[in-house]
Amino acid sequence: MASEETQKKVKGYRRLIPSMTALMEFEAVARLSSFTLAAQELGVSQAAVSKQVKYLEDTLGTRLFHRLHRAIKLTSEGYVLYSVVAESMQRMANVFDKICEGIPEQELTLACTAAFSQLRILPRLGALRLSQPTLHLRLITHILNPEVSRQDVDIAIRFGDGKWDDGTAIFLFDEDVFPVCSPAWLSSHAAPMSVDDFLHIELIDSDSTLEGWMTWYSWFNALGESRPKMSYSLRCSSYNDTVQAALNGHGVALGWSRLLGPLLSSGELVRISPYAVKPKDAYYLIVPNGRDITPLVHHLVEWLQDESVLSY
Repeated sequence: MASEETQKKVKGYRRLIPSMTALMEFEAVARLSSFTLAAQELGVSQAAVSKQVKYLEDTLGTRLFHRLHRAIKLTSEGYVLYSVVAESMQRMANVFDKICEGIPEQELTLACTAAFSQLRILPRLGALRLSQPTLHLRLITHILNPEVSRQDVDIAIRFGDGKWDDGTAIFLFDEDVFPVCSPAWLSSHAAPMSVDDFLHIELIDSDSTLEGWMTWYSWFNALGESRPKMSYSLRCSSYNDTVQAALNGHGVALGWSRLLGPLLSSGELVRISPYAVKPKDAYYLIVPNGRDITPLVHHLVEWLQDESVLSY
């Protein structure tokens, strides 16, 4: 028999969310921007969908859609509700998939940038599997520093000053940034001997998508060499593309030592100048508020920090 406290909680949810059917049909209408298409997807009549949405609007005391000529558009209140409902339904669908497919609940979700995933995590994945054979890792990649407010994120990797309000920051490592290129490019071009020489070679730049991320412009400034006008042979929005362009011999890119360790160690990329800049920011592992810093988290920190297999 359910406890009195549990019964009160259930009644409270039913009071606040009177109809899951109405929410599901609202989500379909908002996602498809059509009552007709939503009805077809759900296998019910358009009138039934309209009735459920109208019931939801009456319950909330506000309109959720602007009914336009041959079109509908979410109101501001409708957009807020849709964002929450859609994310919640996706989470529930993920749980159903896990249960149906037998995915273990011990799965750990790590959020980071695509560059950190490809260049730092994936090359080390074999070592993690050897040390933690029962761990199932799920990677969520972002262009910007990842948010940890999502309930399905267990830990995250961020680049910054370590001062965030949404979790506990554990220092991983700082960085050194210096010019790199492929051996093929270097074999057909003279290596720059001075800072000014960099102004006359093919530079590959990447957009500053993270706070503290260094571009060629900010790199020169950090060296005390202001360059008001910069010319690039290629500029990429993704650091992964920047690295790939350098690997393909298209020019000289800025290399982040902690990310490019395997490529430098293997000789696929080479450092071509003694000039280097150490950014004031660093990489941190973030444990969201409300989650424990477990022995597994400490192990992951050590695994990410481990440079024993790399040399450059």
